[in-house]
Formats: sequence, structure tokens, C-alpha cells
Amino acid sequence: MGRNNRKWADIAPGHDNPLAYATNARDKSTVEMVDAAVRHKQAMLAYQAVVPAGKQSRPAFYEGLIRILDETGRIIPAREFIDAIETTETGRIVDCVALEKGLQTLRKYPALRLSINMSARSIGYARWNRTLKRGLSDDPTIAERLILEITESSAMLVPELVVDFMSNLQRKGISFALDDFGAGFTSFRYLKDFYFDILKIDGQFIRGIAENTDNQILTNALVSIGEQFDMVTVAESVEHANDAAYLTSSGLDCLQGYYFGAPTIHPPWADPDLERATA
Repeated sequence: MGRNNRKWADIAPGHDNPLAYATNARDKSTVEMVDAAVRHKQAMLAYQAVVPAGKQSRPAFYEGLIRILDETGRIIPAREFIDAIETTETGRIVDCVALEKGLQTLRKYPALRLSINMSARSIGYARWNRTLKRGLSDDPTIAERLILEITESSAMLVPELVVDFMSNLQRKGISFALDDFGAGFTSFRYLKDFYFDILKIDGQFIRGIAENTDNQILTNALVSIGEQFDMVTVAESVEHANDAAYLTSSGLDCLQGYYFGAPTIHPPWADPDLERATA
């Protein structure tokens, strides 16, 4: 045991835990990849429809999901890098890039309503705020068509700051969605103060819900919370017809997931012939 410990110390001085060292090295590599993509303007949005339950022919809005290209040209979804960059300057820059591209899309397509993800850590970030202010001043209709999605775990880092931030922007017409609800640690004493417009229920409760009574009970409870606080409820990660049918009958307002279409970098409003192209 002691010999093995000394051997590891020789290889990676200052790191007592091989797993921690490997994780840190992986995260550093991921941050460097994202930094390079942003510097070379290799970032884009992929769009996924959020459809009204039972009326799926016309989306209520789209979510713009950040994507980057790696050095081989592969499209990398946010889930592959967001945890590694969340607490870094790179995370703030990616939030800015997502907002910039979302505002450009809203400006170009005046009939579109679009949600963009952000971390609560970006609330006080100067570039992010300049980007939003400039976008709103360029087109007065953008505010009422923009939805900002904040994850539950992020919102709970600085709840008082989030409340003030939302209040100020809601007065301008911007809507807010609480993303991944149920996955984090929302304190219910704060939930009544947040005034989110939209509640997006985390996919872990939605996948396979038609056959899972535990998830049915939990999701129904989350829907009741949304209804109590007058929030539009959205089920994330809807992947099968029977799940969509169950959720529609359960009173969900909107549904989102691969059953209705994967995120695409070629949205239907830009080129109908490429509607099925996915990222």
C-alpha cells in the first residue's frame, strides 16, 4: 500500500487521489476545448421545439441549446462540457455567446419565441448584461419573445439575487423558466418568491413515466406546485408516444423531447428542407 502511494506521488505530486487527479485533468482539457471553440467562433445554437400538450402541430416556443465544434469538426452538445465550465470564466463567456446568438435569431425572425439557458453566476457579468441591453434596444419586440432558463441548482446559489434580477427583467417583458425542476435542491420558502413564468420538470421523472408509478406520483406533485404558483408546466425528455399521452392526460401544459424532434442546427423556419437535420 505504502509503495503504491509513493509511486502515485512520484507520478502526480500534490495529488493524493488518482480519481480526483484524472477528473481535474479531464475538466481542464474540456475547458481548453471550449475556450478554443469560442475563440475561433465555432459555437452555435441547436433548436428544439416545446409543444403544447395535445396540440403538437405548432410549437409554443423553441429552446436554443449551445453547441460547439471540437478540433475534428464534431458538434459537441452542452451536456458534454457544461459541468466542467460552470464555475469558470469560460462558463460566463459561453452564456454570453448563447445570448448573443439567441438575440440575433430573435431579431432575424420576428414571429419566433425562444428560450436561452443561463447560469445564475452570469447575472452580474458585465458582458452578459451589455449583450442583453444592446439586444433589447435593437428591437423592442425581443423582450416579450425572450425566455431565460435558469437551472434549479444554479438559482439556489444566490436566490435573493435571482429574485431581484428576474423582477427587473420581467418588467421589460422577459419571461423566466426554472429548468430541470426536481433535480436540484429548491427551498420551497424561496419558490414562492421566485415568480418564474415556466416550470420545466426534469427528464429523470419523465422518461418512461407511462409505466413508472413512482415517477407518476412525483411528476403529479411537481405539476401541482406549478399550478399553485401559476406557472406554465413543461415536461422535459419526452421520448415515447405513451409517455406523451400520459403527460397530456395529467395536465401538463407543454412537452419537449426527442419524440417531437431532436435539437437541430437547421431549424425549420430557416430552411424547411432541412427540418430533420439534427445536432
